[in-house]
Amino acid sequence: METRKVQRLGPSTLAMTLPAEWAKAHGVEKGDEVTIRMGGKGTLTVMPESAQTEESEAIIHAKNLDADSVERAIVAQYVLGRRVIHVEADEGETLTSAHINAVYNAETQLMGLGVIEETPDRIAIRCSVDPEDFTLDNLLERLESTGSTMRNEAVKALAHGNPDLAQRALNRERQANKIFVLLLRLIFTAYQNPNLARAVGLADGFPLIGYRSIAKNLELTADNAEDIAKTVIETDGHTLNVDSATMRRIREFTDQVNEITELAVRSAVERDFDMTIEVRKMFAEIGDKEHEILDDLPEMSNKDLLQVREVLVSLQQTAQYAVRNAEIATNLALNEESEHTTIR
Repeated sequence: METRKVQRLGPSTLAMTLPAEWAKAHGVEKGDEVTIRMGGKGTLTVMPESAQTEESEAIIHAKNLDADSVERAIVAQYVLGRRVIHVEADEGETLTSAHINAVYNAETQLMGLGVIEETPDRIAIRCSVDPEDFTLDNLLERLESTGSTMRNEAVKALAHGNPDLAQRALNRERQANKIFVLLLRLIFTAYQNPNLARAVGLADGFPLIGYRSIAKNLELTADNAEDIAKTVIETDGHTLNVDSATMRRIREFTDQVNEITELAVRSAVERDFDMTIEVRKMFAEIGDKEHEILDDLPEMSNKDLLQVREVLVSLQQTAQYAVRNAEIATNLALNEESEHTTIR
């Protein structure tokens, strides 16, 4: 960190110099225009014109990478906000079939990504996502809704022994992952370019780190729902070996978990401290529902018991992720003035 002395240029104008190293790195010269943005907590951000107009590109050299590594590299560059990603073979060589398949596999996983050029030795893929088409709040709500839908379908499939419904829940996992990775892309790009924070619905960049954690928690709850759906597919008869009363308790538990997860996300989006308190109360009412249901089960084989436990653990973990989201929402809410807080 370095300090700069503020100088007076006129009766009402204060000025300071820009670091020469920064100006050179960003191609800022005398007469150029820069964007100045006032943020929270007294911050002032100076943005070069290049930060608003450049379309970042990346080249992935496939020579020493296997197919899985190429695929992961494409996903990483997408998350980092690259507009165009090139995958290239070494000079004089061609891309292998495995590398080509990796590119197309990545394309199907990522929202707005498409191949724009392909030759034997290189493939170019472009992201057409415009940050202004989405808000982080809306994407968080969509991710939560997708996870809840998966969870409802999986538990309903379990209650009715319906593997087709369970498969439907499993098919939604790809959509949940697309939303999650798109969230990461928008969070990273808004962090790198504060001008984009408003484009994705934020007044400043402060909430970004919290949103990153919430998005990951929601992605994990979708994984929990996927685990329940897999239990349906893999279990004999595609249902649990329990009586109707126990299955009813599991479905009621699911409804409570759904309510908590939705309210936790709303508390973050709306910066509502009262909602976070309600989430904690609801979680306390659930208590240790997992063990309560397990303790009331009659004698059964270890295999049957393990299957019931896997479902209940997935639901309990989902509720715990919701509480974590409420904790993040508490920090976001209490960073603003309200009937509960005065900030000086």
